[in-house]
Amino acid sequence: MQARRYILVMTLLAGVILLAGNIAAQKLLAGARLDFTEGKLYTLSDATRVTLRDLAEPVELTYVYSRRVGQDYPAIQAHAARVRELLATYAAESGGNVRVREIDPKPFSEAEDEALAAGISAIPAAGSDPLYFGIIGRNTIDDLRLIPFLAPERETTLEYDLTRMIARLDNPTPPKVGILSSLPGMRALNAESGYVVLQDIGRSFTVEQIPEDFHSLPEMDVLLVAHPGPLTVRQEWLIDQFVLRNGRAIFVVDPAAKTALSGAMFSATDSLARSGLGRLGAAWGVELAPQAVADAANALTVPVDSFGGRIEEMAHPLFVGVPAETMSREDPITADLMRVINFGAPGALIVNDLPAGETFAPLITTGPSPSYIDPARAARDMGPNEVLQSYMTEPAPLVIAARLSGNLSTAFPDGPPPMDQPADPAEAEAARAEAANLPPHIAASQTPAEMVLIADADFLADDFYVVPGSGMVVADNGALLLNALDALAGRGELSRLRSRAASLRPMDRIDTMRDAAEAQYFRQQSALESRLSTAQARLAELQSAASGDGFFAGDPEAELTEDERRELATLREDILSIRASLRDIERDYRRDIDQLESTLKAINIWGGPLLVTLAGILVWRRQTKRRRGKA
Repeated sequence: MQARRYILVMTLLAGVILLAGNIAAQKLLAGARLDFTEGKLYTLSDATRVTLRDLAEPVELTYVYSRRVGQDYPAIQAHAARVRELLATYAAESGGNVRVREIDPKPFSEAEDEALAAGISAIPAAGSDPLYFGIIGRNTIDDLRLIPFLAPERETTLEYDLTRMIARLDNPTPPKVGILSSLPGMRALNAESGYVVLQDIGRSFTVEQIPEDFHSLPEMDVLLVAHPGPLTVRQEWLIDQFVLRNGRAIFVVDPAAKTALSGAMFSATDSLARSGLGRLGAAWGVELAPQAVADAANALTVPVDSFGGRIEEMAHPLFVGVPAETMSREDPITADLMRVINFGAPGALIVNDLPAGETFAPLITTGPSPSYIDPARAARDMGPNEVLQSYMTEPAPLVIAARLSGNLSTAFPDGPPPMDQPADPAEAEAARAEAANLPPHIAASQTPAEMVLIADADFLADDFYVVPGSGMVVADNGALLLNALDALAGRGELSRLRSRAASLRPMDRIDTMRDAAEAQYFRQQSALESRLSTAQARLAELQSAASGDGFFAGDPEAELTEDERRELATLREDILSIRASLRDIERDYRRDIDQLESTLKAINIWGGPLLVTLAGILVWRRQTKRRRGKA
């Protein structure tokens, strides 16, 4: 065979082999991948794999994304690619039980009708067409679950949201959570108007609000008691009996709940800010310390009013940010948390003669040298300096959150207390009817208890972990509570998905440069603007004195002395100079960042071609030397 024909045949054969290899690889290696990202962004967690493996029936996920509209928003476009890749991984890992399709809801199309009928949100965009960006989930009996809008700021919970949707489609009945709370943000009848964490609970569970004057407790999987109001003895007995029968409860108590006093008059009783475990805690061997806790080692930097009405950023020991690495790495509630949890004037859980058969396991503790602070002062606006003046170091860390497990004994060994009698006859009759249907009193656990105790109520408030306006979550406050609910409701494997790392990592060097530039810029700008304001005020004063409305009306500066004229000329020059300096500061504000950006662009654009060129020159020189050596 001639060499030319041989080359042609081999080229065609190589192309066929390459094409066949690609087709075979798509089939055989669809789920194979190497993940070199720091947070293992493209590796499904064990919890997701278990959920996909245990699916009883196929699930269909319809990915709704307006491609053309999304291209106008880089953050949306990047997040859309991330969602698409994750859905493909789900389909590959499920062995055919998760079927994924994508639709582009263009205006007046059948795809748009399908998206709107399912309930996908139409987000107004810059152009005339809205943005659709969500997921529709269906099972074989046409149960429907939605993610109406895939917000980029919720990327860290993307895998959790998808896995939870699939689990809900496989088992449509979610666990039921009863909430007893005095906090307005946790008592909202409409979850969308409450705290962000209440909205998140509503997405994962069926929520039932328990009224403060309850005479019985509803059927539920988990009881959440979040800073309750004053409880009657009968109500404490009802909670005691629920814990002994069901064993699943979360108690969020606080000696100095700042959020409970928000909106209240300064003269409001400080009892609003305090809640505790009462006689229940005494029976369990655990109590809430009467004082609040300050922690200088984990103090958060917060804006504080300083002298002269200025706002300064200062470390405040009553605002505690506990880093994830110091939390329990053994309990699934905190094992996979990756961010700080922020508390406000928290309390401490104290163990007193823990009964046999119980286990008290700390989940979150303070730094090594905390201090107790008067709760009445801590609940109000106590400044950092006041806290430090009252700081009395404790010899060991204090427990802020813990898990209490085991067989419990009743806090009412003498039996049920008398029933509360409402004043209204109709309500009294209803209360008697409810009491008649209550199960008999028991003295010990029928189900071993698994409870979570948290000594702070402020961590539930949006202000402690959500950026106002953007909805961006910056701490794992909500994840802590949701993980606890998942673990107690029997779905602990899902709790490991809430703190996945974000794919868009911050550029730390640029952030540092920007912070330094802003600090210098605002400091210089403030000083120059102060000088400018003083100079302009003096200039206006001199010009008013030199108005020339008398004998020297034709000469506006004739009524000024020689010194005042020189001062007036100097002020005008200073004002021009200050304005020029302000323009220079504004121009130099981004100079270093722009230089770094230009350098990176040059490396990205020219670095590759230069390396290829250098490699080509090295290969050419080596071949040239070999030829000369052979010659």
